[in-house]
Amino acid sequence: MPDRTPSTLRDVVDLIHGWYPPATADSWDAVGLVTGDPEAGVGKVMFAVDPTLEVAREAVEWGADLLVVHHPLFLTAVHGVAADTPKGRVLHTLSSAGCALLTAHTNADQAVGGVSEALAHALGLRDLSPIVPAPSGPIDKLVVFAPLAAADAVRQAVTAAGAGALGDYDSCTYSMPGEGRFRPLEGADPAIGSVGSLEVVEEVRIESVLPRSLRGSVVRALLDAHPYEEPAFDLVPLADPGLASTGTGRVGEVEEQSLADFAARVAAALPDTAHGVRVAGDRERRVRRVAVCGGSGDFLLDRFVGRDDVDVYVTSDLRHHRAGEFLEATAFAGSGPALIDVAHWAAEWTWLPVVEARAVEALGDRVETRVSTRCTDPWQFRP
Repeated sequence: MPDRTPSTLRDVVDLIHGWYPPATADSWDAVGLVTGDPEAGVGKVMFAVDPTLEVAREAVEWGADLLVVHHPLFLTAVHGVAADTPKGRVLHTLSSAGCALLTAHTNADQAVGGVSEALAHALGLRDLSPIVPAPSGPIDKLVVFAPLAAADAVRQAVTAAGAGALGDYDSCTYSMPGEGRFRPLEGADPAIGSVGSLEVVEEVRIESVLPRSLRGSVVRALLDAHPYEEPAFDLVPLADPGLASTGTGRVGEVEEQSLADFAARVAAALPDTAHGVRVAGDRERRVRRVAVCGGSGDFLLDRFVGRDDVDVYVTSDLRHHRAGEFLEATAFAGSGPALIDVAHWAAEWTWLPVVEARAVEALGDRVETRVSTRCTDPWQFRP
């Protein structure tokens, strides 16, 4: 039977934050729940790129209980939200109708199922990886030496404290047999052996990885479980392998085609805007490897100078001087991608059907959803 258990705003916010954790947003960003009672019921959710007044009115007229947007309403500081100010009008329109507002911005840009990934899929890219992988949290490797009889207890203690978690696995350890040698001195109370005598003990070397944030709790668990007064152990900081599936932008492959044909594919895949699609490069250039970045992506241009493993870079808001300098630099270096500049709104709109589909899959019949097709790109026509 369909699940018709009512959803609260807290339920939906927690769901979206699970996909796009606010902690992964840039430090300057303003994401999360902007307005709304977390205990209020949610039966209708609308998704849009921009929290404009027209979008707010659309949400209210449709009867939305929650409006989920990509761009923050309050990215820059304000001193008031009176209903006769631009931001105040939006907030007043939503709150007066009982419609909550939730923002997922840079936390949605880098994520799996996020903005850049949605743009890449919309353009038909395959075998995706981030342009700049997100750094993983600092990781340590724990190496501890325990007598054979206590090895299982030590393993269980450190993994219960959080060591040994790898992806969808836990309790991951590696063991190797060996010999431990030590001589207890005066004042020692050895668990094995006697004061003054050199001891040789059959021991096990146990290795496991752990988040550095859990270092203290894992070491305490180790010391509590280990039978020795002075256990031998190492903590080794590990380098980031750079294999994260999240991160800035995406790179992928398409079937080989000309730059002109690929630009036509981009234009067909994105919603129409007055901005359209602009291209810098030889029309006949062969395209196979494509990089994309949803939103404003000229901050990544320098990474592509001299690279021959990307044929075209698709993003938005490419400025005159930055684009011109990039083309000069790639010509001097002898390699580098062509450029395709698309409307900021159009590129990020591709994320809306993705997050809507995730919500429908997770919430089923408990909510009704809608993607706003209202174009909020600021440029309205070309003469």
